[in-house]
Formats: sequence, C-alpha cells, structure tokens
Amino acid sequence: MDYHDSDQARSLAASARSFIDEVVIPTEREHLGGGEVDASVIENLRKEARDRDLYAPQVPTEFGGLGLNFRDVLPTFEETGRSLLGPAALRVDAPDEGNMHTLALAGTAEQKERWLRPLVAGEIVSGFSMTEPMNGAGSDPKMIQTTAVPDGDEWVINGHKWWTTNGPEADILLVLARTDPDAHPYAGCSIILVPTDTPGVELVRDIPHMGGEFVGSSHGEFIYDDVRVPAENLLGERNEGFALAQQRLGPARLTHCMRFSGMANRALSIATAYLDEREGFGSTLAEKQALRYELADAETRLHAARTMIRHASTAVAAGEEARVPVSMAKVYTANVVQDAIDLAVQCCGGHGVAKDLPLSEFYTAVRSFRIIDGADEVHKRVIARWAFDEVDSSEIEHLPRFGTPGVRL
Repeated sequence: MDYHDSDQARSLAASARSFIDEVVIPTEREHLGGGEVDASVIENLRKEARDRDLYAPQVPTEFGGLGLNFRDVLPTFEETGRSLLGPAALRVDAPDEGNMHTLALAGTAEQKERWLRPLVAGEIVSGFSMTEPMNGAGSDPKMIQTTAVPDGDEWVINGHKWWTTNGPEADILLVLARTDPDAHPYAGCSIILVPTDTPGVELVRDIPHMGGEFVGSSHGEFIYDDVRVPAENLLGERNEGFALAQQRLGPARLTHCMRFSGMANRALSIATAYLDEREGFGSTLAEKQALRYELADAETRLHAARTMIRHASTAVAAGEEARVPVSMAKVYTANVVQDAIDLAVQCCGGHGVAKDLPLSEFYTAVRSFRIIDGADEVHKRVIARWAFDEVDSSEIEHLPRFGTPGVRL
C-alpha cells in the first residue's frame, strides 16, 4: 500500500513504531486496569522520546520540536495512536497539539515565549474554550454568546463555556468570544488567551463523561464573569477568530483521524492474534470464514480511511482549508475505527471486555470521536452542501466530480 509518504515521514514513523512497541506498549501493559496513569509515567516516556529524537515532531525547532511539515508528521501520529499512552509520550496529544499549532501559527513573539515554549515542554497545559452549553454553540458555533469587550488596554470577557478539554488542569485557555456584536459571528469573533488563574474565571466542574479513566481525560465547564486580560492577549487579528479556529480545527481533525486509525490498527492486530490461538468447535477461530471476512472488510475500510486522510492532508499542507475533504475523512474514519474496535472486542470475547487488554479502553475512547471535532451530522451537512452544488468552487478543488453537480432529472 503506497500512501505517497515522503522518505522522511516513513523514517520517522518507523522510529516511532519501534518506540511504541519497545517502550510505550510495555509501559501501558503495566498500568492497564489500575486507574489513571501517574504524570511521572508520562514524563519518563517523554524523556525517552526526546532521547530518540521523536518528541513534538510537528512543532518548530526553535520551540523544542522537530519542525516537520504537517503532511510528514501524520504517519507518526498514527503510530502513537496504537497505544493509549503514545500521543502524550510524543507530545502530539489533543488538545495541546492543536493549541500549539495555533500559537505557532498566530502568536506574537511574546505569546510564543510565554505560552508555546512551556506548552511544548509539557510544563503547562492548555484548553480550547469554544463550545457553549445552552444555546447550541457547539455544532452550530454561529450561536456563540460569550463576549469580549475592549476597555482601555484590557479585554473584559463574559460567558459560559463547557467541554473545554483539559480545562480543569489547564494553565491557559484559548477562548473564542464575540468582539463585534453587530457583525456575523464568522466575521465578529476573536480568540483571546486567558490564564486560568485570572480573577473571574470559575471552573464550575469537571464534566463526568464516557472513557478517559486511563489517561485522565477531563472536560471543564467554565463561567467567565468580568474576566479582564491585557489587550495583548488577543491571539491573531481581531474579529478573525473563526478563520483562525478553522486553521486549527481542520488539521486537528486529521491528526485525530490518524491517532484513532492507529488505535484501530492495533485493535485488529490484537484480534487476529487472539483468533489464531483460540480454538473452538474443532478449529481455531481464525479458520472461521465469517470472522475472516469481517476482519478483511475492516482492514479494507481502514486502508480507505488512511488514503482519505492523506488526500485531505495534502490540501491542508498546501495552505488550503479543504473543508469538504476534511469532513469526508473525519466522518468516514470515525465510523470505520469505531466499527473496527467493536469487531475486535467481539472477536476477543471476555478478553475484549476485560482490562487485561487495551480494547475496552479503546472502545470507550473511540465512541466520542463521532461527536468531538464536529459530530457526524455536521460533517455530512458540509458534504451534502457540496453534493448539491451549494458551496464555493474553492471547496471542491481537490475532489474529482463524476457527473455534474446540481443536475436534476
């Protein structure tokens, strides 16, 4: 299977695979079923990743990364996804990975020194504070109500956010707020950097949720009550918050896809190894045609997903938004990996449910992927608008069209 990855991308991915197999997965096995992994375990893995020149491959070299381009780091993201601890070990874990990308893209020199450098080093934690609870400003971000009003040399922020991943542990939040109430939200919102120790920032709760027990996933609900931060905490240009958010979310959706495809890859490997050994009804389970065909279908669909991700990432790496290819890759991959992991659990039976293997952790983790970074329905809406020829031609530049859009019989 030739995915047209560069030599550099393949070399880094091979090294990452060795690290995951030799160091990270054995560490994972030691802690499965034992609750949340201690932070010292992650830090030891990060030290080893640094020693192997694998740490933060997506981050510019001047801030502690390897400085690879977006397209070349994707295969390594997939390798990290093969272990529950892999993304954190290489510092490609969400949401910090996306926030580092955003700071590197739009931050001032001072913002990068204050926030990006320690974020890359793992000395601080970040959250992306966009989704709101009561008005639908999650799937439909146009409904955002949080405001940021200039007052002298400060911004005054008021609003209510939730599902801010890493929020309870975060040192810095990237808050999306309306800065021009008279403009359409796409043209009137900005991203402002808000330290969590700022007066008026109230963490309401860490939202109880499915999965995340092993790696300590958290999602904060916040109230911003007359929160004052300096004017220089504006990230990027004023009223360009949505454009910047799209520059963050497009690549982040694809990196999520690669991490989860790695998870599905390992799940299928575990399933086939188990079926090769487990005997029942006169032969190994691997000899049962029904199971063989189901695994063949899962591998085929996973290959298609990998190809779609790379196709979309090529456009993103060229500086394009590529919303339709990204939506296609995201919604397809989310369903493919969910089905693959579900199949692996079923193949392994009681062992799939038990926490001696990572499959049960994979299973609870993967279900949220059809919701986070845009629910299936949101991405299908984007694709449907393209299918009905309701989008600008720039959206379809990288998608071949067989037949004529919009023609009715």
